Formats: sequence, structure tokens, C-alpha cells
Amino acid sequence: MTLAGEEAGAKPEITGRDVLARGARVMWRGIRDEPRRFTLAVTGSCLFGALVIGQALVVGWVVDTLVAPATTGGDVATGAIALCATVLIAMGVGRVFGIFGRRLGAGFMQFALQARYRHEVTRRYLQLPLSWHQRHPTGTLLSNANSDVEAAWFPVAPLPFAVGTVFMLFVAVTVLFAIDWALALVGLVVFPVLFVMNVIFSRRMAPRQARAQHMRAEVAAIAHESFDGALVVKTMGREDLETQRFARRAGELRDALISVGRLRGLFDPLMESLPFLGTLLALLVGAWRLDAGAIDLQQLVQVTFLFTVLAFPVRAIGWVLGDLPRSVAGWDRVEQVLRSTGQMPYGAEALTGAGAAQLRFEHVDFAYEPGQPVLRDVTFTVPAGKTVALVGPTGSGKSTIATLAARLLDPDGGQVSLDAADARTLTAASLADTVALVPQIAFVFDDTVRGNVALDRPGVDEDRVRHALATAQADTFVARLPEELDTQLGERGTSLSGGQRQRLTLARALAGQPRLLVLDDATSAVDPRVEARILASLRGAAQATTILVVAYRRATIALADEVVYIESGRVVASGTHEQLLASVPGYIELVTAYEKAEEEREREHVYDADGDAETSVEGGVAA
Repeated sequence: MTLAGEEAGAKPEITGRDVLARGARVMWRGIRDEPRRFTLAVTGSCLFGALVIGQALVVGWVVDTLVAPATTGGDVATGAIALCATVLIAMGVGRVFGIFGRRLGAGFMQFALQARYRHEVTRRYLQLPLSWHQRHPTGTLLSNANSDVEAAWFPVAPLPFAVGTVFMLFVAVTVLFAIDWALALVGLVVFPVLFVMNVIFSRRMAPRQARAQHMRAEVAAIAHESFDGALVVKTMGREDLETQRFARRAGELRDALISVGRLRGLFDPLMESLPFLGTLLALLVGAWRLDAGAIDLQQLVQVTFLFTVLAFPVRAIGWVLGDLPRSVAGWDRVEQVLRSTGQMPYGAEALTGAGAAQLRFEHVDFAYEPGQPVLRDVTFTVPAGKTVALVGPTGSGKSTIATLAARLLDPDGGQVSLDAADARTLTAASLADTVALVPQIAFVFDDTVRGNVALDRPGVDEDRVRHALATAQADTFVARLPEELDTQLGERGTSLSGGQRQRLTLARALAGQPRLLVLDDATSAVDPRVEARILASLRGAAQATTILVVAYRRATIALADEVVYIESGRVVASGTHEQLLASVPGYIELVTAYEKAEEEREREHVYDADGDAETSVEGGVAA
């Protein structure tokens, strides 16, 4: 098994040289999406920064006004002590409000962006055609909507703090120049060195973070594929091979993350120590300037305290720059989904007719891959209220026709019409109300029977649910479930047999009262007699429904009003079952082969009381 390396999962190319520019564009997008929350966070950060600098100035004043006189035996007025205490407390309260505003705004902004883009990615998934999803591993798509979105907006949390720190540094340098030019030069050396070190760190980190993010998606894709195919893995004895395949990718992810951690472990101590080295340098230069009489004690304390309190905020810039590579890697993968082409636009026309709908294919061509046509000049009509069986060898294009009929795909040429209206001109709601497709593989949600059939659709009440179950011949087994309609079915309906899942899926389609029902081998796991009863119930329903059924069993084919025979993507013949048996050699051969296969299946399988294929006589697994 191999992973598809496509648009949503391709390894992103990120270099250290362009990571800052690309990261800045991602952050700017986030700011445009959440301007109010960003403004709140930056305002809080700037308030905090201004008060930090103000506190440094106040501490110098306190030392000069209170501490120095007290150490020399001078008198200190009680009013001065009260004033200093009041100012310091007020500044502390102001810093609390600044921190609160910064963290509240940044947190809300980050989580709002993650929620927004998870929604955008998921909505884009639902807009993209079925052919796009067939080319992309589910695990990779889950990674795009989860870890990639999270990574893209991870730097948003420290971003307002970093912006406030830049403001703080400008103010700090201005204050330093106001105090003494020599001390200001110390700041002009230390602060740019910190920024350059952060830039170097970000550039070195970029390819490492990109690889780690890519490996996260690959590990998720393999895990999902292995778990989803657990039955195949176990029955084919591939447990060890799948474990080894997963272990290889997990090892590569481990190595990528270790590389990230190793680089971070090298730079973090440097970034921790540089501000304190700056403080030491400021003390040395300040002592020289104090001895020279250029500054006084109050100013020396103010400068050294300023360097000390700036050590922590300056690191916020490093946090943002350090997380930018991961952000760019995540955003690239998210953007590949958002920019994926192939959206199927819906029209503005709504079908207003009542009763069964007519389906018509007119000179339809279709190919999944350019130059490899699956359907060629397909033309046939399913009259309103009639049942048409689609018959053909494996790979002849039957399921593709069923998918086109439900407009999950659009033809490359020709037209698919419903009641003489081009399906591409219809609204999504009109299509959903008109056509229901029951696919080959029955999908059951981790919900109750009622929830699986109703799907919270307006108008689908309990009476309609029960009627749909009865028409699908599913009411008997549902009545035997512990809580009937309220029985929880588990993930993918694992508590049901294959035939029960198929009939539940059919009931789901019928509950919507479609005017056209497309059955793509949707009853293959049930007894032929039960299948005949289902089709008879559909034909005898009070509301007339047009039925297009991909059929294999002769009994099913014989129930159809007309048969369309397909070979190699072309309509070879159409007519009644008897007419084709009398005139089409390929049809005769195929139906005869179906009969022999069905007889063999009847001998090999035991059907349960509901008519579902249950076990093999030789002790095989559930069909």
C-alpha cells in the first residue's frame, strides 16, 4: 500500500530564506480576519510594555528618594513612602489589566482562527467533487483540517506580545538616549543582536518544521488506513507488515521532531543569556558613566532595571519567529486544500414537478484521468415511474453512470437531464430533494437507527422513518434490536450485518421521498427473495419513484421494465430482458455467468432469518 502524494499531502518546499516573508503574510491574513481581537491583544501588550518601562523609571526614583537616604541615615517622609507604594501598586494593577487584555485577545484570536479555518477546510472538502477525494488519503485530509490548521495559527498566541515588545523596545531606546548616549548604545547593540539571532533561528528551523509537519500527516494517513482496513489487515495476516510500515513513518517523525528539539535546545540558552549579558554590560558602562559624573544613581538603577525587565518580553519575538516555519508549513497544506480546483457549481433552477422524475443521458462522455475514457457517447432514458436495470461486465462504467445520475460527478461531454433540465443548472437543494443514491458500500453513522434514517432532515418524522424501514424490508430486524429505533449502532454500524446495513442505507434514501432512486448494487448482501420483495415494495409504493438499478442477479434484472446493457463504457443495447436474451450474445453470456455465480453463492452461504448473507457453510467470515 502506498500513500497518494497529491495537492493536499505533497511535501511543502520551505526554505529559511523566505520563511519570514511567507510567515508575515500568514500572520497578516490572521490579523485581517480577526482585527478586533488583535487590537485588544496588542493594546493590552502595549499597556503592559509602557508600564514595564514606567516601572523601571519609578524604581529608580524610589531608590533615589527612599532607599539611598535611608542607607545614609537621612529622614524619609511618610508621605513619600505612601506615594511610592501607591504608584507601584497602581502600576502593578495596570500591568495585570495589560496581561489580561493581551492573553484574552490573543487566545480568542488564535482559537477563532483555528475554528474558522477548520470550518473552511471542511466546507471545501464537501464542495470538492468525488473524483478529488478519491485521489487523497483520508488520514491526510484529517491532518489538514486538524494539525495543519492548528500549526498555521500557533504563532498567533505570542504575536501580540511580540508586537508590544517591539513598541516597548522603541520606547526603551528613546528613554536610554534621554538618560545617556553611552547606555543607549548598549541597547542598540544588544537588542539588534537578539533580533538577528531570532532570524537565524527561524531560518534554520524552517526546513525542519516543514518536514515534521509533513511527517505528521503521513503518520496520520497510515494509521487511518490501517485502522480503517483492520478486517483486511487481520484476515490477510498483515499485522506485522502494517506495524513495520507505521513504525518507519513514526520513526521518521520522531527524527524530525528530535531535529527540531535539538536546534531549539541550542538556541534557547543563547536567547536566555543574551539579555542578562546586556544587563551586565549596562552595569559596567553605567558604573563608568556614574564615576565620570555623567549620570546619577537614580539613572543607573533605572537603566539596569530596564535591561532586567526587558529580558523576558524580548523572548516573545523569538517565540513568534521560532514558530513561523511550522506555521508556514501548516498554512501551505491548508491553502492547497482551499485552492483545490474542481468545484461543482450549482445552478439557480429548481424542479417544480411532482411524482416520479425522468432521467436522461445524452451523448455523455467521462474520464477520471485525461486520455483514459470511462464512458463514451452514453445515451439512454429512464422514463418517469419506470425501473431500468443497468447491466454490464465489471469495469464497464455502471457505477460511474450511477454517480453521474446523482450529480456527484459532471460529464466531460454531453448532458445528464432530470425532467428535461440539465442537472448542472439545478440548485443543490433541488438535486437533494429529487435524487437519492444508494451506493455499493453501505455507510452507517455512529448514531441510533432513527438518527441514521432521518439525518435530522425537515419533515422526516417517525412515521416516515418506519415506513421507509418497512419498504426496505428492514423493520423486522429493527424491531428485534434492544431499543428498536433508539438503538445505538456503533461506528460504521459494526453491530449490524452487511445486509442490514444495506437495507438501513436504502431506508435512509427512501425517507427523503426521492423522485429518482439510484441503486448501485445496493442489495448484494441480502437473499435474492428479500431483494425481490424490496423492489416489489418500491414499485408498489404510494409515491411513484423512478428507479435506476445496477443489477447482477437475473431475478432483479427480470423485474425491470427495461434493461440497458453496457460494455466498455458504451451502450450496446437496450430493451426488455427477454429482448436482450434473444438478440445480444454478450448479454446472454453475462447473465448466464451471473446465474452460475448466484447458484454457487447460494450453495456456499447461509442466510439468516432476515435474508442477509451471514456465514459460509465452510465457516467463513460474515459476508
